[in-house]
Amino acid sequence: MTDKNSNKADQVAAAQPATQSEKARSEAAKAERHKARQQRIKEGVDAKIARAQEEKGILLVLTGNGKGKSTSGFGTVVRAVGHGKKAAVVQFIKGNWDCGERTLLEGAGVEFHVMGTGFTWETQDREKDTAAALQAWEAAEKLLKDETIDLVMLDELTYMVSYHYLEVERVIAALKNRPPMQHVIVTGRACHRAIIELADTVSEVQPVKHAFEAGIKAQPGFDY
Repeated sequence: MTDKNSNKADQVAAAQPATQSEKARSEAAKAERHKARQQRIKEGVDAKIARAQEEKGILLVLTGNGKGKSTSGFGTVVRAVGHGKKAAVVQFIKGNWDCGERTLLEGAGVEFHVMGTGFTWETQDREKDTAAALQAWEAAEKLLKDETIDLVMLDELTYMVSYHYLEVERVIAALKNRPPMQHVIVTGRACHRAIIELADTVSEVQPVKHAFEAGIKAQPGFDY
């Protein structure tokens, strides 16, 4: 090996520990920054938890044009049942259409009331639909007065208000006057602003893609 090559090799060998040391220092700095960032996040979350001491019945609204509002609501019903809570569901749109959630939850003791006419665009009979909506709502009002019911899900209620089958004032009154620890879930598109204003939590589901728009039919076990 020539002196020139020997010197170059010595320089590379000498540089390697320095490079490794710099890399170690860089990794340590990254770890410290990550730790500091996560600590700030933890402090923020802990502060919110410390402030959130009130317990009350929550009114949750799941609205928007995307898929999954009823599915999300039923997931919360399952959660309640899993904790030994008593839940009830009123379905305003799907009628006697086969519903996997209903089959499962009725077997777990969840009370269901179903608006018998089903999808309103199928009946094309406003008088009949209004009568059916009122009948289902009367069942809902009884549940909203029952202190033994921990959670009431009003599935697709928003349509009944949008179509003027139910007066929004009547709905608001029942929601306001329910037992103080009773939770309520309202699902459906185009939720009336008065219900949104009353709600404690509102989530809006927006569509990005939907299989149905591509000609794929609704399938049992996935869509219903």
